[in-house]
Amino acid sequence: MTGPGPFTADAGGPLSELDKLRRRVAALAGKREEAESRLHALLGSLLSLDDVLADTRRRAGVLHEARSARETASAAVALGEQIHAAHLMLRAEFERHDVSPMEVVGRAVDPAEMRVVDTEPHPSLPGGTVLRETVTGFRRGSAALRHAHVVVTVPGPAPEPVPDPVREPGPVSEPVRAQPRRTTRSQRRLLRKRSAERGHRSRRA
Repeated sequence: MTGPGPFTADAGGPLSELDKLRRRVAALAGKREEAESRLHALLGSLLSLDDVLADTRRRAGVLHEARSARETASAAVALGEQIHAAHLMLRAEFERHDVSPMEVVGRAVDPAEMRVVDTEPHPSLPGGTVLRETVTGFRRGSAALRHAHVVVTVPGPAPEPVPDPVREPGPVSEPVRAQPRRTTRSQRRLLRKRSAERGHRSRRA
């Protein structure tokens, strides 16, 4: 007779190392299938976004080929609507995967989610308040997927608007006088010779 084999969960005993390994492999296989399924769904949803972007490119070509102001305005409006639709589609797909923008404007700067790229004086907001984003930050769940790049306030008066540069009239250039061309010696001799020949002909006449 052979001795009793290792205890298993079915026999009411602890799992053997082989059974534990099999369960780990099965769990990893299930996670892999789930990840592949989510990736397949994500790529499939991006196909419609690719269609919208392709149509947007076509409309941009129509904008360049417009022959009148009315055609240009109509193509520009259609192009803007296409871009807005593509943006909404992308944000909706982000939301399906628990990805959302941080919306940090007006909040106090948080180094865990934001990167300060510039400061700007503001007369009323407290220092360190996010004034605007230069790069939108995103979260996936509660974790930062991409940090927001922000401009924050510092105490001080608001910066004055920069006026448009005024072009000063340049110096008026005086008209250039056309200088008479100087004749060479050979040309002067030829002129004298021709005038002498005309005088000789007039005397003979």
